[in-house]
Amino acid sequence: MSVLFACMDADTLGGVQQVTHTLAQGLAERGHEVHVVGLHRAAAPFRYVEAPRYLHHVVSRDPLGPQGRLARWRADRRLAALLASMPPGYAVLTSPGVVARVAGLLPGTLLRIGQYHGSFEHARGSWHLASIARHYPGLDQAVFLSDDDAWRFSEHALLPNAWTLPNPLSGWPGQVSPLTAPRVLGVGRLEGVKRFDRLISAFARAAPPEPWELHLIGDGAELERLRAHAAREGVAGRVAFRGRMPAAELPAAYLDASIVGLTSEHEGLPVVLLEAAAHGVPAVVFDVSGGVRSVAPVLVPPGDVDAFGRALARLIASPRERRRLGAAARARAEDFRLDRVLDRWELLFAHLAR
Repeated sequence: MSVLFACMDADTLGGVQQVTHTLAQGLAERGHEVHVVGLHRAAAPFRYVEAPRYLHHVVSRDPLGPQGRLARWRADRRLAALLASMPPGYAVLTSPGVVARVAGLLPGTLLRIGQYHGSFEHARGSWHLASIARHYPGLDQAVFLSDDDAWRFSEHALLPNAWTLPNPLSGWPGQVSPLTAPRVLGVGRLEGVKRFDRLISAFARAAPPEPWELHLIGDGAELERLRAHAAREGVAGRVAFRGRMPAAELPAAYLDASIVGLTSEHEGLPVVLLEAAAHGVPAVVFDVSGGVRSVAPVLVPPGDVDAFGRALARLIASPRERRRLGAAARARAEDFRLDRVLDRWELLFAHLAR
């Protein structure tokens, strides 16, 4: 069968893109014909798969942003021609914006699957919930990251077609962290929504003894502001900004960490949390979604930086508790191994084909 994944931008550094390329490669390795389509060119492309076995297409040379009417018309013509050339199969539309843009252009030979990579909590606080309620009921399937999210969207957006498919891990590590390094790790774009300022503040309030440090992996517009924030919190010398890291080097970063912190304003099912769990590293996370609750060993009320600091302090002080929670997280992460998630995708395809 053929499977097409459509993204607004398929190659920027981000969770939607990472999951898309991981699924595309996994399905291609199982013998499916897979296409990844970016509606726009990435301004700063990131390579997720070294030797992709799927086909990659970029519809518009313009990066994501305001687009004139003529440019949009030309891009939609190119997109419609590309979609018409696809063999029968399945089109996975990875966001509400993609569903609104692409669903009407799909030929009848492609069954339409609408993903949502966020949480219900985030959707109802933005335009996403209204868009999902408008566009997703007419799709062949609507896919969400956790049973909790699927149920809540079914109830509030009146979706008759909700299904649960979690994000996958791209690989399963053979090693786990010894959890002895005095290091808290944060991974993600240095952008406002990730709220690394909260992680820095929580680390400072945990008052960890020397030589504990906080390492942040990622780059973005917030870098200098976060440096200044660390200085104000009195931990400038103990926060290391390590920049963007190739995907192949991330496992070593997890193996050198004892705790992972995730302080985002909203998350669906963050790959960082899955990767930490697979490496046996306990994570402290704000309780912002059903996806987070399905994996995270330590949940903190959203936005409560003091509680987050206390949770960090407990794990910093107790190697035994780190080992207990890390082992439990790794056992839970088994459900997100790539082969298991691919099995669930193929089950969905078989369900739609009947």
